[in-house]
Amino acid sequence: MTDLAQLFGTPEPVALVTGSGAPRVGNHVARALGARGYRLVIHANTSLDEARTTADELQRRGAGAIAVQANLAEEGEVEQLIAAAVEQFGRIDALVNCAAIWESKPLDDVRADDVRRHFEINTLGTFLCCQHVGRVMAAQSTGGAIVNLGDWAIVRPYANYAAYFPSKGAIPTLTRTLAVELAARNANIRVNCVSPGPVMLPASLPEAERRAAIEATLVKREGSPANVADAVIFLLENDFITGVTLPVDGGRSVYAP
Repeated sequence: MTDLAQLFGTPEPVALVTGSGAPRVGNHVARALGARGYRLVIHANTSLDEARTTADELQRRGAGAIAVQANLAEEGEVEQLIAAAVEQFGRIDALVNCAAIWESKPLDDVRADDVRRHFEINTLGTFLCCQHVGRVMAAQSTGGAIVNLGDWAIVRPYANYAAYFPSKGAIPTLTRTLAVELAARNANIRVNCVSPGPVMLPASLPEAERRAAIEATLVKREGSPANVADAVIFLLENDFITGVTLPVDGGRSVYAP
């Protein structure tokens, strides 16, 4: 692991974390980066008030932070998000793509609009952020690092998420593709992916399903947002890893109970 000042050319690198307003994994990742010395751009679409609250808390703790709203399926709004980040901080050293939607629906009820919306937010939104932030990083001598969030279950999809899983299944390929494309522009740009397992299971999940999800891991416990945040930080700061997808799933993707 490299010192942040050496890695990014500044003792206070700048990280943009998409989908970090609502109190889900992205918010925990942003807070972990703030504690590590990053200045933060907290992105939200519908959770802007929560994003502002997080930015205020980070500022009180001494970390520079702003909250910015954008619909990542709209290229113009992605461009405005990135422009706001650069205007505020002058650079972007790290991008973590956590924004996503996931909706349960029986296959017979899934419509083209459901599939299209999942791809627009989960796949296209990730692509656009990588592409446009990549241009900023390419102009920086120190480049930058990108981490996308996938999903372990693309290797073993479960029922009633037929619109969601294809949109997440594209993320590892997108990661490898952008790792190649952006390194060709600046060899100091790296792109990786984290695929979380059962982390922050919904409170509404029936207890029997919760236990089944936990028992289906090798470690026999639910993961924490800190497990994901630690993996993100590792991939951001290890300067000899690029193009990989790292499962953070307690062994769920290799275990068939």
